[in-house]
Amino acid sequence: MRPGAVASRGGAGSRAAGEERALASVAAGQRFAGDSGGEEPGDIPRLWHVTLSVSGREAPLKEVRRALEQLAHDHPFLLTSRYAGDHAEIRYWEEARDLHDAAAVALRLWGEHRQTAGLPPWEIVGLEVIDRATYHQRVAEGCGLPPASPVGVHPF
Repeated sequence: MRPGAVASRGGAGSRAAGEERALASVAAGQRFAGDSGGEEPGDIPRLWHVTLSVSGREAPLKEVRRALEQLAHDHPFLLTSRYAGDHAEIRYWEEARDLHDAAAVALRLWGEHRQTAGLPPWEIVGLEVIDRATYHQRVAEGCGLPPASPVGVHPF
């Protein structure tokens, strides 16, 4: 059991004390029927809009901004970042075969670049990955955030 988790109060799904919960992976499944004899449409990279939210202890605003600017310099694919002293949001487009791949890259972004960019030791508290069509549909319907403008690093 992970630290701080509340134990189950019995029932068919309860585990013995100290027993870890087994995690299961769900396969993406077959998206396209038929055999084209070549590259399947599911193997062609697509664009995914990613919003990564991080949060943690208060940090000096100048340091947060400098770190996010360094991350954007190191990785010019970053579209926009918004920040405050205790949280930030990074939005960008990721090219990946499927949602699973795009999400995996996004979940590694903050931790892998924490030291090189000098990012605060915050944790990921939110992740949204949507395909390009869904993103544009939301914008057209007035739902969700409009396209990032201006691009760059900005305070909330």
